[in-house]
Amino acid sequence: MASHSSLDQHTFIKLRKLYILALTAIALSVIISQLFIGKFLEEQEGDSKLINISGRQRMLSQKLTKESLLLLETESINERKKIVQNLEESLTRWTHSHEVLKHGSDSLNIASAQSDEIEEKFSKIQPYYERIRAASQSLLLKIDENPGRPVEDFSAEITEIKENEADFLGLMEAIVNQYDEEAHTRVEQLQNLELFLTIFTLSILLLEFFFIFLPTAKGVKNNIKNLMHAESRAVKMARDADAISEAREKSVKELRALGQAMDQILLFARITPNGDVLHIGDRFSKLFQYKKFNMETKFSEILSPKENEQLNIEKLISAHKRSGWQGEVKATTKDKKDIWLELSIVPFQPEKDKTELTIIGVDITKNKEAQLKIEELTRKSYEEKMRQQGLIAKKIIENQENEQNRIAKDIHDGIGQMLTGLKYNLESIDFKYPEKAESKIESLKELSTRIIQGVRAATFNLTPPELTDHGIVPALQKLTEELSKLTGKNIILFNKTGFSQRLGNITEINLYRITQEAVNNAIKYAESTHIIVSVSHSKEILSISIEDNGKGFDQESIASEKSGNRGMGLTFMKERVKFIDSRLFINSSPGEGTRVTLNLPLKQD
Repeated sequence: MASHSSLDQHTFIKLRKLYILALTAIALSVIISQLFIGKFLEEQEGDSKLINISGRQRMLSQKLTKESLLLLETESINERKKIVQNLEESLTRWTHSHEVLKHGSDSLNIASAQSDEIEEKFSKIQPYYERIRAASQSLLLKIDENPGRPVEDFSAEITEIKENEADFLGLMEAIVNQYDEEAHTRVEQLQNLELFLTIFTLSILLLEFFFIFLPTAKGVKNNIKNLMHAESRAVKMARDADAISEAREKSVKELRALGQAMDQILLFARITPNGDVLHIGDRFSKLFQYKKFNMETKFSEILSPKENEQLNIEKLISAHKRSGWQGEVKATTKDKKDIWLELSIVPFQPEKDKTELTIIGVDITKNKEAQLKIEELTRKSYEEKMRQQGLIAKKIIENQENEQNRIAKDIHDGIGQMLTGLKYNLESIDFKYPEKAESKIESLKELSTRIIQGVRAATFNLTPPELTDHGIVPALQKLTEELSKLTGKNIILFNKTGFSQRLGNITEINLYRITQEAVNNAIKYAESTHIIVSVSHSKEILSISIEDNGKGFDQESIASEKSGNRGMGLTFMKERVKFIDSRLFINSSPGEGTRVTLNLPLKQD
């Protein structure tokens, strides 16, 4: 038996070494194939870019010729400037593409080394390239010196470009074909390499089958025999189960003895699945002042004289008599004292076809009372917070009503009266007297202009059209310009990083309102002369800061204010900041100005 075990162990070690060797060989073949394929794909990416750029080079040369010919068809200086601008861009792209094709580019992953055939074709195309470039540069120089020159002055350069274009295109076509042919050759080489690696891997798998998997199958067959032997042993173990059953009966008797000991230590009782009391411990009896009971006494009646509590206990017993349960239960003594118990209901089978429920309890009344006090304090704190939120909401509604009343008053007192005057003036025009009619029409034009200005003034604090049409930065630009005109203060916007990204509609409105509130605070309270609004951003954060040179303020005193426009304004700003998941920083001290900074996380696509 020992010899057989030693032999199996030796075979296992040998098989394990063979497995490691085989897996290593397969791993090496996969790694080598991936290295070759990765290198080829990198070269293939460069080939595709070369073919793309060379094809684009043909298009750009045709575009150069077309734009130079357009100069012969126009005498307008403005149109000529547009054509020259397009010609300059085309020449720059055309020259850059030629240099990339000829000398390579690290940023585009294009190698500088070329085949002999490619270099030969580039040496042939170079003279035509130089002539076209020189003619185009000369043409641009002439127009730059004198945009109004007659078109005859450009004919020599345009003719030079046109004459060399056909030869350049023909040679560029040959270069594109050569690139394509070389790429095709490399693809065929990769296919041959893949075929070799496939054959090599299949050979390794075939060897593994004969020298590893086949011996393993034989070993599995031996294991099955051992399992059948183990099954016969399991039958013998089943026969021994009767002895275990006798031991279980003995354990039940021991548990009964343990129950008697628990009577003196825990709140302990035994009941039927219907809730009738079989036994109740001394501590249970003393706690609920219940000394006598019979087999028909309900456990729920012992725990409480209240009908609703009895019903709750009976429902717990009925629902969990099979699965057991653990949790808190409220009870009441005969002298109407509230008791909280941590009860455990444990199903127990002392005999066959007979089930009991063991009740184990712990008095947690003191802990529960402390918990209820904590919950009451928490509830009061929550109610206070909700009251504060209600005050904020009320103030927001009042501000909205005030703003609506202001707009209505502006429209009624200003725009409405002017529209009424416009109506009467229109009705009074008499075209029988042309001179008077013309004079009234001129006055109507002035009145229309004032009406438009009134509409702009009335709607200035509403959502600006720039915010909806163009985004947050143009809207802030318009805000600073209008406020600067209205207040006479120097209010300037700096877009430091050229931010132009569009955000969600709600986000942009809140950013605008927060900035508007900060600028209005600086105008109303800071006594400042200069206000600077700065916008900057990175990949993760958009930052808007509002800085003034005013008198500043004590941040602690503002934070402790319970009322007042400035205090509520800061509160509204903070509420908007929370709504868009951003952060607000306010730095100020008396005599040193104020800086408000808003940081908004930018979502990554």
